[in-house]
Order: sequence, then C-alpha cells, then structure tokens
Amino acid sequence: MRTRTAARRSAEHTEPAHSAPTLDSHRSDRTAAIKTRRLASVAAKAKVGQPKKRTKLTRAQKAALVRENILHAAAEVVGEFGYQDASIARITQVAGIAQGTFYLYFQTRQHLFDELLPHAGEDMIKFIGERVHGATSYYDVEERGLRAFFEYVEEHPGFYRLLNEAEFAAPAAHKKHFEQLVEHYTASLRRSVKTGEIAKFSDEELEIIAYFGMAARSYAYLGYVKYGTGRKRPPESVIRTYMRLIAGGFKQ
Repeated sequence: MRTRTAARRSAEHTEPAHSAPTLDSHRSDRTAAIKTRRLASVAAKAKVGQPKKRTKLTRAQKAALVRENILHAAAEVVGEFGYQDASIARITQVAGIAQGTFYLYFQTRQHLFDELLPHAGEDMIKFIGERVHGATSYYDVEERGLRAFFEYVEEHPGFYRLLNEAEFAAPAAHKKHFEQLVEHYTASLRRSVKTGEIAKFSDEELEIIAYFGMAARSYAYLGYVKYGTGRKRPPESVIRTYMRLIAGGFKQ
C-alpha cells in the first residue's frame, strides 16, 4: 500500500511526458538545470528564511521560516520557469530543503500556488509601504509609491510572470491578490479624503480611482520596461506626467 506522501507525489504534476530525448531536449534540460542552480545559489547567499542574527528560535518560529523559504523559492522558480514547469523538485532545490519537507507545509503543489501570488503581493505592499513612510502629503505618497512599484518589479523581474500566469494556473490566488491591492489603494485614498488633501470622492469613486492607478502602473511597466528598449525603469517623463494628471484630477 502506498504511503500518504507517495500518493501525494503521484498526484503532483512535475514535468510533461516526453518521447525519445533529442539533442535540443538535452540542451534545454542543461539550461534549466543551470538556471535552477543559479536560483539556489542566489537564495543561499541571501539566506532566505533565516534570521539575520543568531537567535534561539522556537519550533513554531523555525516552521514559519521554512514555510517562508518555500514560498520565496517558489516565487523565484515560477518567475523563471512559469507555473507549469515549477516542479516541487526545482522549488525544494532552490529552497535548500528535502522534497519530503515540502509536504509538511503544503499538501500539494497547487495548494502552494494558491497562496503564492497573495504572499508575493503582500511582500510588494510592504516594500512600497516602507518607501512611502514619512511622506508629507497624498501627492508625496503617490509619487513615492509609483517609484517604489517600479523599483520592486526591477528587483523582482519574475513578478509579472507570477502575476499573469496565475490568472489561469491559480485563479483564486489571482483574485485574492487583486482584492488586496484594491483594498490597500482605496484605504490610502480614503485617508486622504478624510484629511481634506483630495476632493471628497465617494467610496465607489475611490474604488474606480484605485483601478485607474493600478492600471497606470501596470501598463507603464509593460510599455516602458517589459516591451521597451532595454530600460529597467520608466523614464522620468512618466512620473512627471502621471503626477500632473493626479494633481489636476484630485483638485478640490
């Protein structure tokens, strides 16, 4: 009788079935192996999932760090290979753990995928929040937030693949991530309405404005970075134009 772990593994999709190997397939496998080792090396140097200082951790704290490590490794692997080829073997290699350890934290690969994008989204929100901290006005918040978004996707080039493929590979995660961003953006706008910094928009209108702001960031990235001419961030003219539009649209 198969063990529970074996049953789980048999239910997992790892790699598509192939016919007789060809020279191209061997080259592709070698390239993939090199990429995976590179990701693992970067993760090891960054000491992902490890405390910055040597401290005695409880069992629960250690478990939380391992779980965080798996999620981070999965984001890197999906960003490089896509969801379909993000096998548990690759994820655990990058995470630096045994494959059996994976099943202590996630029942299946799909369970991991269903948490992955919202987790990455929370990381992005935290990243932007740290750079917005100390802003003196809504317009300062908006400009810092815009710059921080472009900084984040520069530092995490696989984020957009993680985001876009999730619509089909992990639709529940894609929906949750979208709702997180809208809630965060709308809350920021609502605070500025209450302080009188921007016009008195209704909650319904603020949600629409949040959609506009999210779309502007996304398409500016696609137009000037992903499909641009080798830029890592949009030019300053994008920031100036966006802020000019914001300043005019939010007048009392």
